[in-house]
Amino acid sequence: MTTPGVSATLPSLYDPGGHPQSPGAMYPSLTTFEPCDLPTLLNSLQPIAPLLDTLSDVVFFIKDCEARYAFVNQTLARRCGFRHRDELLGRTAEMVFPERFGPLYTEQDRRVLSSGRELADQLELHLYYGNQPVWCLTHKLALKDDQGRIVGLAGISRDLQSPQSNHPAFQKLAAVDAHIRRHFARSISLAELTTIAGYSVAQLERHCKRVFQLTPRQMIHKARLEEGSRLLLHTELPITEIALRCGYTDHSAFSRQFRALTSLSPSQYRDNQR
Repeated sequence: MTTPGVSATLPSLYDPGGHPQSPGAMYPSLTTFEPCDLPTLLNSLQPIAPLLDTLSDVVFFIKDCEARYAFVNQTLARRCGFRHRDELLGRTAEMVFPERFGPLYTEQDRRVLSSGRELADQLELHLYYGNQPVWCLTHKLALKDDQGRIVGLAGISRDLQSPQSNHPAFQKLAAVDAHIRRHFARSISLAELTTIAGYSVAQLERHCKRVFQLTPRQMIHKARLEEGSRLLLHTELPITEIALRCGYTDHSAFSRQFRALTSLSPSQYRDNQR
């Protein structure tokens, strides 16, 4: 017997290309904002909880309207230093993650809960238990009841995978990636990247998303932030100097982008890692 209002068909965890799906793709009603009864949704997840636990490169969670975990997979629990996923239930991110940036994750949750705006494919550098950095793409969306009231949020963060080297466009895109890594210290236009690849802007965007899971602009930000985080940890250079070396016009531009991708300011990141 099925639970009323819940499909008996289990959602597919992967898309046709073999990539983990977003919460909206797994549960279409989430993105179309059909009325959501949170207890019923949590109930419907129980049969597939063991499957979600096997996704070692995907963090999946549901939170209530107070930004407290109502459901998580075992991957998130393990990365936060817990033995079992039930130990996270009722906690907020600031109670789970290290104190310097846990509150910033909760702040992001509350923005989604207060505005109802979807956070889609946000490139982020997460620092989990033990301060191990993980590049991932985060997707969060608000859940609403039949009165249109926000009752929680669903989210997924998936680790960036290795590029698909068997893709027909891989060699051209590898040249684009190499160009970005050589020249990220200056302004890089989409026009020069399309010239290297021999694609239109739309084709370049589509193929980059397939091969690298990132847009060309995200690839540039990632290259800059990787160098920036390396310099923050392994040199005593002033942050302004690091900003210029990484292709930013000034300290504030670098700080804004760094905080957007890591939830930390450059100085917080440097202090936290040390």
